[in-house]
Amino acid sequence: MTVPPHPQPAGREAGSLPPEDRERSPYTGWTRAHWEATADGLLGAVAPYASPRNGLINLPGARPSWAGPRSDGLEGYARTFLAAAFRVAGSGGEDPHGYLARYAEGLAAGTEHPVTEPELGGRHPDAWPVIPDTRQAIVESASVALGLRLTRPWLWDTLDDKVRARAVDWLLPALDPPPIDNNWWLFGLTVGGFLLDAGAETDRAQASVDRALERIDGWYRGEGWYSDGDNQAFDHYNGWALHFYPVLHAHLADDRALLDTYGERLRAHLDGYRRMFDANGAPMPFGRSLTYRFATLAAPWLGALTGHTPLSPGATRRLTSGTLRHFLDHGAVTDQGLLPLGWYGPYAPMLQGYSGPASPYWASKGLLGLLLPDGHPVWTAREEPLPAETADAVTPLRAPGLLVQSTVADGLVRLHNHGSSSVFGPADPNYARFAYSTRTGPSAAADAGTSADTSANPGSDTTPAELADNHFALLVDGTPTGRGPVEQRGSGPGWAASAHTPRRADGSELTGVRVLSATLAHGRAEVRAHLVTGAAPGTPVRQTGWAVTDGGPAAQLHAVHGFTEDAGQPRTVPTGSTPFGDHTRTACLDGAVPDAPGGALFVSLASLTAEPAPAPVHELAEVRLTGRHTLHVTWKDGTTSALTLDEDTAAAP
Repeated sequence: MTVPPHPQPAGREAGSLPPEDRERSPYTGWTRAHWEATADGLLGAVAPYASPRNGLINLPGARPSWAGPRSDGLEGYARTFLAAAFRVAGSGGEDPHGYLARYAEGLAAGTEHPVTEPELGGRHPDAWPVIPDTRQAIVESASVALGLRLTRPWLWDTLDDKVRARAVDWLLPALDPPPIDNNWWLFGLTVGGFLLDAGAETDRAQASVDRALERIDGWYRGEGWYSDGDNQAFDHYNGWALHFYPVLHAHLADDRALLDTYGERLRAHLDGYRRMFDANGAPMPFGRSLTYRFATLAAPWLGALTGHTPLSPGATRRLTSGTLRHFLDHGAVTDQGLLPLGWYGPYAPMLQGYSGPASPYWASKGLLGLLLPDGHPVWTAREEPLPAETADAVTPLRAPGLLVQSTVADGLVRLHNHGSSSVFGPADPNYARFAYSTRTGPSAAADAGTSADTSANPGSDTTPAELADNHFALLVDGTPTGRGPVEQRGSGPGWAASAHTPRRADGSELTGVRVLSATLAHGRAEVRAHLVTGAAPGTPVRQTGWAVTDGGPAAQLHAVHGFTEDAGQPRTVPTGSTPFGDHTRTACLDGAVPDAPGGALFVSLASLTAEPAPAPVHELAEVRLTGRHTLHVTWKDGTTSALTLDEDTAAAP
């Protein structure tokens, strides 16, 4: 193959994108041509950072991942190759920018002299690290294999036998059981799927596929949700990994039996997942690896590709184009056309130890829609509104224990977490908070950098607990407790509940103490209730609200029961940065455990809204307490809710 010159990156300047089509796309203006231009811009911008023979893409940045610069360069190759594969395969092999020639040259160069751990400095500037020595290479092998599978007629089939043999040898170790027992099993599945297509090591490849599917089946919790391992980690990995790899494999293999199982799980997942997108296009910043940004679109696109989706074609394009445009309009691409480590612009506190300069390019998964050809209904249908634009809704997602609350007046979406826990530390801000939203983020201390790395994933919270937003804590020697692993305690129309054992600052459990928590929501109002048992009388407690920035949505917090604030008015304290601003403020309520039998109940009202001049939250609901910790709520529109909390259960009477 002849390698053509690099195309110029497409930026966000006027004229760099095609004209909008407001007739077909009344919400976003975007067409398939905008997606093509975005992919071309991202691919053109990274090309100058390629090694001499395109084996590595060494993107700028002072912060390498824990795997080191050589692995980071492979990551740059593999993740951008995935974008190029979607771009070319969806165009029927048309490749005017010569992407495949460059990636073919890189494959040949990278596998010609692969380097082992002692040689990672390397005499060969294009050489790839070998999988047994660099476990991050297992992750990247999946993108390499998937890119090769999608472009096989135009790339793989044109290579000479020696290059193909070297590539197979490099990929083979990825078929072995992975060193991390979570979504990493699916990297072997993806490599196996390609090798089956290519007719290489087919018995070993099929065994890897079968093992992976068997393993993830044990993590399926119903209603379209997997845990990411033997745990309760529910987050975006459901969409961009746990559904993405098996459903795409089944589709590419034309395996109807697999699609019947895994495609229907995807359909169920999308039924709730589509509610997590703001009217402004923002997805929910909840869980780890958020720097992948619009990789959140992988699952909606995959549903459209395979037909396993509850979304109409116009609703799919509204959701996906809205989110991609949201990130581009909010500075997620630098003036040089690169995706930095962060959410919009650079933002270090949300990163993990495995995050390197090229990590954001797993956003390429969100370009999967380019596999749908021009003329497909998803590109030609008229855009339809998102759920957040049609009606107020409070939707329980029972399997992961999440409660999704949206309001049509401002299009804002909130997520109340009563089921997902991080296995990497109970104070992880990406999981431990009781609530998240599409326009706020978990607050970080002013000097917070990246989460500490434990194995391949995030470690502990760098935010002092007294500054944590959306948190309920006991104060032990003046220091707030963290939220221990979450135990689901049920959910229903408009409510969800959980329990946990609080943790001290050193991570040890507060033995004998339990906190049963529940959220009831209606419109923009939230009732937050916590029943504390086993704590010594006089133990201080603290409830915090939303961390908001100047110019952002308005947050309210009002004491109902158990707190000491006069007239329910909280104090407001300055808090650290979020992806939405460097400085935030958070309301706090304080109280103490009374000397009374049966536990101590603390109840507050909260609100987050972008409505102008919102009414005080205490005008939105009347909360009465009766019997043994039963809440009766009359909402402003006259509808009612009720919930009973005790030490063992939470149930709607």
